[in-house]
Amino acid sequence: MPTMNPWINFNGNAEEAFEFYRSVFGGEFTRVTRLKDLASDEFPVAEQDANKIIYIGLPIDGSELIGNDIPESMGRVSETENRSKIAIRTESKAEADRIFSGLSVGGDVEMPIADSPWGSYFGMFRDKFGIEWMVECNVKE
Repeated sequence: MPTMNPWINFNGNAEEAFEFYRSVFGGEFTRVTRLKDLASDEFPVAEQDANKIIYIGLPIDGSELIGNDIPESMGRVSETENRSKIAIRTESKAEADRIFSGLSVGGDVEMPIADSPWGSYFGMFRDKFGIEWMVECNVKE
């Protein structure tokens, strides 16, 4: 069965963001590749972009959260736009609370986690890196 792997673009702080995500979810990165690792005569890399991340992956329960930094030559990612939204579905309210409270640190809560009008336990926020998250649990406790 296919898995969904969200991919997020950053403006030079992908590694910092992924260290933060790993502090909440645990695990080890599947791969960390920097632009300088791909540099060649056919693919020159500007000095200011050499240490930027071109691929970083964090496995989370059968799927992988993936991110990269945008090279300066490509412009900046708008961090105030809706550039992504990641939905996390948990098996318990306790797990939903742990993930919500961990990832929302330093961010902006758009909808506090609580019993929702549609019958689930749901919350939504933008983390301190501008990424939008939804956390939901359908289990009644």
